[in-house]
Parts: sequence; structure tokens; C-alpha cells
Amino acid sequence: MTLGLAVAGLAGVPSATAASSAPAQLVAAQSYEAAAAKKPKVYKNCTALHKDYQHGIRKKGGKDVVKGKSKPVPSSLIPIRTALYKVNTKLDRDKDGVACEAR
Repeated sequence: MTLGLAVAGLAGVPSATAASSAPAQLVAAQSYEAAAAKKPKVYKNCTALHKDYQHGIRKKGGKDVVKGKSKPVPSSLIPIRTALYKVNTKLDRDKDGVACEAR
């Protein structure tokens, strides 16, 4: 008789595959939203970019090239933000891989 009650009690329990697929779908939806939220920001001009990055940004391998008497900002102060640089390449006037370098 107790065996019959135990089996009857299991009828209300969801199957393991149905229970495990719901969290997987939730995780996939959350990771998609997180990826969409991390889109690089497009800046209108260097003044706007300098509010977030004081010395500008550079792509991986970008070196600040300076002609004349001024000295470049040390590369250690210019963060590498390749994805952000790619959407803001118009701000790199001298095409040296560093956008909006501050002098």
C-alpha cells in the first residue's frame, strides 16, 4: 500500500528533462541580452570620447605617432579597446591606430 502512494506521489513531479531545459533556455536568453548590451558606443567627436577615456583609445598594436616637437602620451595610459576603436575609426585622423590621442 505504501508503494502505491509513493508511485502516485511521483506523478506530480516534472520530468528531469523538462526541468533542466527551462534553465538552459533562461541562461541562453540572458547571455544574448548581455551580448547585446555590450555593443561599443559610437562617439560623435573626440570631446565626447575624452569624457570616458581621458587620453583616447587604441586598437591592439596601435602606437601613437607624433610629428614635430610634442611627445606622445605613454601607451600605458591609452587603453586598448579594439572593438570600440573599430566603430570610431573616423576619430583617428592620422591613422596611427590611436583615436583621439591627447597631447
